[in-house]
Amino acid sequence: MCSLEKRGNIFILTLTGDGEHRLNPTLLNSIQSALRRVRQEATASSALITTAQGKFFSNGYDLAWAQSMKDRMLLMDSLLRSVVSDLLSLPMPTLAAVTGHASAAGYSLALAHDYLLMRSDRGFLYMSELDINLVIPAWFVALIDAKVGSPAARRRIVMQAAKLTAKEALRLGVIDSAHDSAKETVEAAIGLAVDLVKRGWKGHVYAENRKRFLANAIKAVEDTSERNQTKPRL
Repeated sequence: MCSLEKRGNIFILTLTGDGEHRLNPTLLNSIQSALRRVRQEATASSALITTAQGKFFSNGYDLAWAQSMKDRMLLMDSLLRSVVSDLLSLPMPTLAAVTGHASAAGYSLALAHDYLLMRSDRGFLYMSELDINLVIPAWFVALIDAKVGSPAARRRIVMQAAKLTAKEALRLGVIDSAHDSAKETVEAAIGLAVDLVKRGWKGHVYAENRKRFLANAIKAVEDTSERNQTKPRL
């Protein structure tokens, strides 16, 4: 599950508990409900921070719940696409404070934010598909293309299934900053959010500019044609 805290014009969405924060319908619906609240309660210039408790930011889809059943895999894929669509259309800057491991679908959830901050003392970013003989969804790749500028870095993520530490992710331009602990990562995210809120941008204008800036990624998230050809992956 998740919690939502509002500090002035800053919303902090936290994936709660010490588990792996696997993305199943219960958690995804909880996140989407929180995002609806953010959209409804936002006034003037705002910002959203998403973070998590425990060792994991998110370890991807809940494959134990899915049990390789196609309808359950399709449901998780549909719900995550919906959450990502909400993030990409949210009328405010969004920041992911990655305080633990983010793998596969959990990595894509982090990439759906405008800014990505990461703790450097623990955790990695990991697109695991190659290592477990699965095909990465096209919309995951579209998010990587939109958020990671270097072809070499994108190859490292997708074609080498690299487990990126914060130090390497920062060097490759995958994240915006690295911090010494989970607490410092969240504090840095709050500091950046405060600075962004001070800019006084109008939410609907910010959202429309993001839609244009990330048009290809948004189109890929909305394109479900590949689901008719192969089952969703991690």
